[in-house]
Amino acid sequence: MKRKHWLIIGGAAVGVVLIWLVASSNRSGIPVEAARATQRPIREFVDERGKTRLPQTCLITMPYNGRIEAITLREGMTVKKGQTVAQIVRLDRQLDVKEATAVVERLKAAIEKNAYNEVEKTALKQTEQFVRSMQATVEAAAARRESGKANYDYAEKNLGRIQRLFETKAQSRDQLDLTILAKVEAQVDYQQDKLVYAAMQSLAAATNLMPTMVEQYIFQKGLSGAVLEKEEAEAAARLRQVEEDEQRGTMTSPVDGVVLNRHASNERFLSAGTKLLEIGRLEDLEIEADILSLDVVSAKKGDPVEIYGPAIGLPRARGKVSRIYPAGFTKVSSLGVEQQRVKVVVQFEPEDLKRLIEKRGLGVGYRVRVRITTARKSKTLVIPRSAIFRGAIFRGADAGWQAYVIHNGRARITPLRIGMINDEQAEVADGLSAGDLVVRAPESNLADGRRVTAVVENEK
Repeated sequence: MKRKHWLIIGGAAVGVVLIWLVASSNRSGIPVEAARATQRPIREFVDERGKTRLPQTCLITMPYNGRIEAITLREGMTVKKGQTVAQIVRLDRQLDVKEATAVVERLKAAIEKNAYNEVEKTALKQTEQFVRSMQATVEAAAARRESGKANYDYAEKNLGRIQRLFETKAQSRDQLDLTILAKVEAQVDYQQDKLVYAAMQSLAAATNLMPTMVEQYIFQKGLSGAVLEKEEAEAAARLRQVEEDEQRGTMTSPVDGVVLNRHASNERFLSAGTKLLEIGRLEDLEIEADILSLDVVSAKKGDPVEIYGPAIGLPRARGKVSRIYPAGFTKVSSLGVEQQRVKVVVQFEPEDLKRLIEKRGLGVGYRVRVRITTARKSKTLVIPRSAIFRGAIFRGADAGWQAYVIHNGRARITPLRIGMINDEQAEVADGLSAGDLVVRAPESNLADGRRVTAVVENEK
């Protein structure tokens, strides 16, 4: 009986305590985190991930097919403008230059030899003299032929007279025979003179061609000289090409910078265009960020940028928007959602970039975060961003921004007109006064008019 009695008494005591706690709760309200509306600066910004890059890099490639010497430069090593960074095997280029030079010299000598015409000029004079001599010979042969004809005609007439005299017994038989013999001899001589004359004419005709042949030979040498000059010009162009290749075989850095990538190291044969080294100026380092097209419309060139992240450390770096690409592109997020984004380029402040390179070793391709300030006010009424929420939709209409405002210990839903807004703060253009308390991040079970106990940050 005593045990049962004590159980009844204990249960009654617990009930009294619960009733007291409920009454106390209804009297003081549930505790909520609260914040005061205060006058302070606010800014709108776009926050996104970015990656460092160089606007321009110098790519050293093979200028032509050849054998590259071993490259001793490594990534991170500094180079000066004009410094030799890679070299084609010199002996190969030197041999090509010597060969091309020899071809040019040979053709020059051939042109000089071909241009020497003194022998041909002498031969032309000789042939012209020979032609004149042959003309005189032909004339002499013609005169001899005329003389032979005259002798033949006389011998023939004389034979006629002797024959008539022989018939009248005025001449002897012996005289007739001598006259016949003289005629035959005169006839033979005449025939020989005609043959000699014809031969001299033929020889003269051939001789007359000799000066023309010499002149044609001289003209032909002139044509050969033109061909040799063309060949010499071609060989000279080839020589200039191999000399240029010899110079191009020594590859130098076009800028003061650092080696970003080394694509080849050992000596080997490589084809034209093969990548060897990539050189860049870290002083030109910038950031490329892919911003949502909905957010980028509020950004403009020259907007200040806060750069932060593990690669930046503290203090945060400063920069500004230097370029916004005019065309967007589709990018799939990590959740598989297609998003329309636009590339934005951010330029570091020079002193911050110098500090990050020297002390943080910032390089190309480092992940960072950028916060682009698109608008700001130096003083306005501000509450925490977590305190506002959208009102319930009624008949398709959005009730707008609202917040739980604490009045006389109770949380009251109050419509607000919000101005600038960011991830941390919201500007209240209408609906609150400075010093008003709002519930920070209200719970879903908080109802309008509920009694609450405000726990204000930084206030006891």
